[in-house]
Amino acid sequence: LFTICIGTCTSLESIKWNIYQGSDNSTSSNSTQWTLFNQTSSYENIWFFGTNTSNFTATDELFLNNLQISLWRFEVVYTFQSETSTSALNFIINQPPSNGSCSINPLNGTITTLFTIKCPNWYDVDGIQDYSLYTWTTDISQRIMIAFSTEYNFQVRLPAGDNKTSLLNFVIYVRDFLNSITQVNISSVNVIRDFAIINDLIDKVKTSSSTITNNPIVQLLSSGNQNVVGQMIISLSQELNQMNSENLDKAISNGIPAVDISVSLLGSQRLQQISIPLNESALINYNIELNSLANVRDYLVTFLTNLLITTSNSIILQSSSLAQLTQATNQLTRNTLMLVSNRCYELSAALYAMFEKISYEDAQSASNQLFQCASNILNV
Repeated sequence: LFTICIGTCTSLESIKWNIYQGSDNSTSSNSTQWTLFNQTSSYENIWFFGTNTSNFTATDELFLNNLQISLWRFEVVYTFQSETSTSALNFIINQPPSNGSCSINPLNGTITTLFTIKCPNWYDVDGIQDYSLYTWTTDISQRIMIAFSTEYNFQVRLPAGDNKTSLLNFVIYVRDFLNSITQVNISSVNVIRDFAIINDLIDKVKTSSSTITNNPIVQLLSSGNQNVVGQMIISLSQELNQMNSENLDKAISNGIPAVDISVSLLGSQRLQQISIPLNESALINYNIELNSLANVRDYLVTFLTNLLITTSNSIILQSSSLAQLTQATNQLTRNTLMLVSNRCYELSAALYAMFEKISYEDAQSASNQLFQCASNILNV
């Protein structure tokens, strides 16, 4: 907030900002009871900056630590030699959705199982805009969007859970039309890999089989539904990334020096060269597997290039899918790089066109995924 002294201001002695909290939902100063917020000095230069200047800043910590307060008044007091002058602004803090719950069913399945998410009874005076589902295995900072819906009841397919426990964790963002969000943690579920379907897909891509369209995963990818396609691309990419890591470890253990292996995973530690005589057959097998999985990525990327770009959630989900698909940089073909590069550009252009109309958090989330995607393809 800033204030300007108008008129004769040479006798100005001091400026002071006061903060008040209101006791009801009215914006009328005649009916609202205002109480001085008495912790201003305690949080000087922590929550509040410039309390005695014309430019005053209150951080979001003030509101986050006082969620029960929806009405705030910021008052500036100018003190002159013979008089005082005041001016104030009232704010209504948008309250997040409330009174609802969320659940998931069943609690066990595979990457092709349909899980049902239900989030009934949520209320917000501004209306509920959408529900977004985020997942992670062990590190919540690595959570990624897996689905979004304007309906409180929707179905999803999930990536495999933790390698040891198969557990997958969730948080649902319930958002109103003014972008206020309530985060809801729901039960973890066990999701295991469906090796038969995954291996069938890999084999049919390898042999260019005409029956590939019979594969359940391909049928889902062919739906054109950005939620379904995004979910399957993320699931398959994580499986391919895991297989790539296992192949790299196997190659090293079979005596293949790191210098004879293609580019390692972006962000992974430098592979240690082992002084064991080169195992020619192991290197041949490694390259065969490498090319096989690269061809699968080459096949999968085609399902992402023509998806509709509709909302910020759409950009987040698609860019997350691309970031996962390009994580193993040693398995990216020239064709994959070209298609991913073009798609990242299209998503970036769409984000730029809408960034003034969406929340900061959405813009940041989409940007982070797009940066990761760009970083992957630039480090091939």
